[in-house]
Amino acid sequence: MTDDTTTTGRLLLPRGIFISCQAPEGSPLRDPYVMVSLARAAEKAGAAGIRAEGVKDISRIVETVRIPVIGIRKKHYEGSEVYITPTRFEVDEIAGAGAGIIALDATSRPRPGGETLEEVVSHAKALGLTVMADLAASEDAGQAIAAGVDVLGTTLVAASDEDVRPGGPNLAVIERLSNAFPERQVIAEGRFATPSDVQAAFRAGAATVVVGKAVTDAYALTRDLVAAADTFALSGSVG
Repeated sequence: MTDDTTTTGRLLLPRGIFISCQAPEGSPLRDPYVMVSLARAAEKAGAAGIRAEGVKDISRIVETVRIPVIGIRKKHYEGSEVYITPTRFEVDEIAGAGAGIIALDATSRPRPGGETLEEVVSHAKALGLTVMADLAASEDAGQAIAAGVDVLGTTLVAASDEDVRPGGPNLAVIERLSNAFPERQVIAEGRFATPSDVQAAFRAGAATVVVGKAVTDAYALTRDLVAAADTFALSGSVG
């Protein structure tokens, strides 16, 4: 698929599939070598880009693949619920690791240290980064655009009765964002697991789809399957 630019000429994310190569704390997969291997496999399979977390993972993936990397830094600060690239300090870390695209929490929740969304976005753009807004609802988009973000993502949209199925993605938010802000790329992210999910996202107006757990988190997927088996056994249905 082809690249696009914003009205300001800033390079946007390539159209296609981005694979999120991340592992949570406590996972045996949480190792830069594993994340690099997953990124290499994704690139070889035709992925348009990678989403990665943390300085070590980002820097090693950037050194290894030739496709764009969205960098994030998850850090929890006392007194704030914002943890995805919350401050300018994390922006500096991501830029130093070599990512050309940065994603950050673009909700209205207070940021650590009294920093504002506008300050964090402005700092990122001053460093030459393309900025992806991780939104929790379509209502977050207006303030994110006013702050200067380049693309809109559905990363933080919670599960609701709008989802295509229990545990599935929310296509309604993608469609609302695409219709309301046709000048911005909409990045579909959050609970995308199947080829039909991906096609539905593109039909709803997404330019790019980010897929994570369904591809890269064998640990979490195995836990889900084991839990299902245990629940079935406890129900007394096993002969």
